[in-house]
Order: sequence, then structure tokens, then C-alpha cells
Amino acid sequence: MTPHEVDWDALHGAAVEVSARAYVPYSRFPVGAAGLVDDGRVVRGCNVENAGYGVTLCAECGMVSDLVAGGGGRLLAVVCVDRDGRVITPCGRCRQLIWEHGGAACLLQTPRGVLPMDEVLPQAFGPEDLAAVES
Repeated sequence: MTPHEVDWDALHGAAVEVSARAYVPYSRFPVGAAGLVDDGRVVRGCNVENAGYGVTLCAECGMVSDLVAGGGGRLLAVVCVDRDGRVITPCGRCRQLIWEHGGAACLLQTPRGVLPMDEVLPQAFGPEDLAAVES
């Protein structure tokens, strides 16, 4: 898939909409994530904080849960936004989640433009690495 084949405005709008539902009583930093799935669905997630900070769920976690709960598939494109709708780049943990469910070619909208995951998370570790060890 090329960046021109993605309706980035619609994906961005879905991320902005879900960011308004974030539960962020501690950081007050809502995040929304939306991903285009290979079957045409759009999956979404928002961050859900917890008093035990380590239990907090990132927006990307919610998006991946929506993906899996909806029947799975592969992420083709992802966008994450802050409370003002500005595009933000996922943290390393969330980049790994996106890699697992989208792979190297999954496109990520970043503040510097659209990039494939293999540029956002170079030399990533994924399912194929585990398969190589099993062989």
C-alpha cells in the first residue's frame, strides 16, 4: 500500500474522535489511535490511565485490542494524535505493538510525514525472529 492509497483525513478524524473518550485523570494527556486494517475496517483506541501507572493502557494498546477482538487482520496504516489533534509518534513499546500487527510495511503518520514501520522501528524484533529460532 502506498501513502496515497490511505484516506489519512478519515483516519486522523477517527483518532481525534476516540481521543475525546480517553480516561486521563493523572496526565491530562489524551491520546487517540486509529488504524486501517487490510479488510477495510478502521480500529481505534484511546489511552486509559490507572493510579498504578504501570497498569496504564496506551491508545495503541486499545487499537490493537480492537483489531484482535474484531477478528484480527493486518494493520496497513496508523495515526496517533494528542488532545489538539496533532499527530504524535508512538513510544517504543507501542511501535513494537504496531510492528507485531502490521509489520515492516505498515505506514505510520508521524510529525515528519508518513513512514513505513521499518524506518520508525529499524531492526525490529518480530514473529519471524521467533520462527527462525524454532527452526
